[in-house]
Amino acid sequence: MTHRSRSSAFAVLFPVCTFSIPFAAQADHELEGRDISRGETLYQDNCAACHGANLEGQPDWQYPDENGVLPAPPHDRTGHTWHHDNQLLFTYTALGGAGTLAARGITDFKSGMPGFAETLSEDEIWDTLAYIRSTWPQRIQDIQASRNPAH
Repeated sequence: MTHRSRSSAFAVLFPVCTFSIPFAAQADHELEGRDISRGETLYQDNCAACHGANLEGQPDWQYPDENGVLPAPPHDRTGHTWHHDNQLLFTYTALGGAGTLAARGITDFKSGMPGFAETLSEDEIWDTLAYIRSTWPQRIQDIQASRNPAH
């Protein structure tokens, strides 16, 4: 798959919403009341090797490597993590890239992201995601929160 078609496939799989939901509809329920300190420790122990100690990701993360795998993206404000709702972030972390995409019927997308469901508990995954979110500016936290369905 070429760089252009890989990017197009990525855009279809993970579209960026261009509409805005009123902030009153924000839903951070899964990330509320989480242990941010534990999440930071879990991030450093399980994620930093690929995504960077400062959430900076790997160089050229938007372009596939020689094996067709996208490098680890940043989880800071410069990446696309905040473009996704909490459930997708949880599923991607638990099942990994291949598992998440296979669950959606997509089997030809190569991903370097392993699943952590056998390594981390659900609460540990949520704490890790809450830590990542806590590093974003408030404006980006608000945008990301608007992508979550209200309960």
